[in-house]
Amino acid sequence: MEYHIPVLLKESINGLNIKPDGIYVDLTFGGGGHSWEILKRLRKGRLISFDQDVEAEQNEFRENNFLFIQSNFKFFRNFLRYYKVSKVDGILADLGVSSHHFDVANRGFSFRFDGKLDMRMDQNSELTAEQVLNKYGSEDLVRVFKEYGEIKNVYRLVKTIVNHRDKAPIKTIENFIEAISAEIPKHSEHKYLARVFQALRIEVNNELNVLKETLLNTSKALKPGGRLVVITYHSLEDRLVKNYIKSGKFDGKLEKDFYGNVISPFQQVNRKVIIPGEDEIKRNNRARSAKLRIAEKR
Repeated sequence: MEYHIPVLLKESINGLNIKPDGIYVDLTFGGGGHSWEILKRLRKGRLISFDQDVEAEQNEFRENNFLFIQSNFKFFRNFLRYYKVSKVDGILADLGVSSHHFDVANRGFSFRFDGKLDMRMDQNSELTAEQVLNKYGSEDLVRVFKEYGEIKNVYRLVKTIVNHRDKAPIKTIENFIEAISAEIPKHSEHKYLARVFQALRIEVNNELNVLKETLLNTSKALKPGGRLVVITYHSLEDRLVKNYIKSGKFDGKLEKDFYGNVISPFQQVNRKVIIPGEDEIKRNNRARSAKLRIAEKR
């Protein structure tokens, strides 16, 4: 079983506009698919890749111009400074969950299997999905499922969770799905559970705040003319990326200078979002929701 099948591989690598002697950063190493394609195009250049999951380290390359760092990518600029790298030529981020995480039952990311309600991308972090479901108050649970899952029957869902855990703790994926079964709409079970699990995963990993912090640092780490390439998988993260590239702000509000030019650290390279073709979606179901955005540092 492949650790991770990279999405939009050709399009994202082309988007980096790689210079053979440049310095590049892959924020989401995973199985190394994107990183390897970057390395193949480098001669005197260097690649620094990050992944917070210790399991990704098993895919590390033994190349002189490659460095793997096991860390949350929000710290990438700190590590660049530590290794005396002031500016880079390109940054790639393939957001979301890797194929490996979805295919391993004990990580808790997929509702296809029974297993622990974990969902931690960093196994050293403390908060798990089980703790969210059993320890959070009603108001916080409503916030999680409403903001991160956009669940329509959120109040009934939360009431059902609280009533169930008052009788017995929710321990496993199967236990959780059974507990909320009455709230899952018929004929759209998969879509509903995907949103519920997405909400829990985002909360456990603090994904949106981490993404905001990381995007702010990309504009500081890139050289003028350097490329930012980001692959997103759901509307919440895609909206943040789109707005930041467009306006330099996460709310998307435009500010202009005296001459009417938009004030933003980036210039959009692809005005229209790039999505996978039907052939790629058939080969890799994870590609179905992928969106690629490319920007150039001003």
